[in-house]
Amino acid sequence: MRAHYRAEGLAERDLAPDPYQQFARWFEQAADSGLHEPNAMVVSTADAEGRPSSRTVLLKQYDERGFVFFTNYGSRKGRDLEANPYASLLFPWHGIARQVIVSGPAERTGRDETAAYFRTRPHGSQLGAWASEQSSPVASREELDATYARLADRYPEGEDVPAPPQWGGFRVRAEAVEFWQGRENRLHDRLRYVLTDGKWTVERLCP
Repeated sequence: MRAHYRAEGLAERDLAPDPYQQFARWFEQAADSGLHEPNAMVVSTADAEGRPSSRTVLLKQYDERGFVFFTNYGSRKGRDLEANPYASLLFPWHGIARQVIVSGPAERTGRDETAAYFRTRPHGSQLGAWASEQSSPVASREELDATYARLADRYPEGEDVPAPPQWGGFRVRAEAVEFWQGRENRLHDRLRYVLTDGKWTVERLCP
């Protein structure tokens, strides 16, 4: 199976001064294109022994400080980032023949920031954060549903649900950001911002 790309290219002169501004441009275009969940990204981590793992997570915030997602700190990615605080984020925008890859150190968001975001989540998602010990084995679906039901009785709709202490955000502070644009004949454009001594430089990579 092979797709033939015929998209317009990406030239150095077209780039924004820094990767966060460039990401904002492409993210807006991805959203306007009708892509389903353009904020879905593959988060890759590695444990203390260097064994990698990946999963799809939703980007919830981004600015010049980094890219933020939320999770259970006891999950596999949470444990990985505790032992080895670096991550890679991949935005696979196949429908518009684009990808963005972010890599850099990851750190927990503050509890105030976590609580503020948690309050914006739907009530059911708030309960789900309490019900699921993410990445841990569970005996059955029935056990998970029963835990959720008990929480729903404790915190009925309309009642404030506190953010679980084991749940919160990670911010990935970019050290390198690659913008990939598919081109015909597999001669894709790959332009990568690299942070060196506090300044961004751009390099072109062979496809």
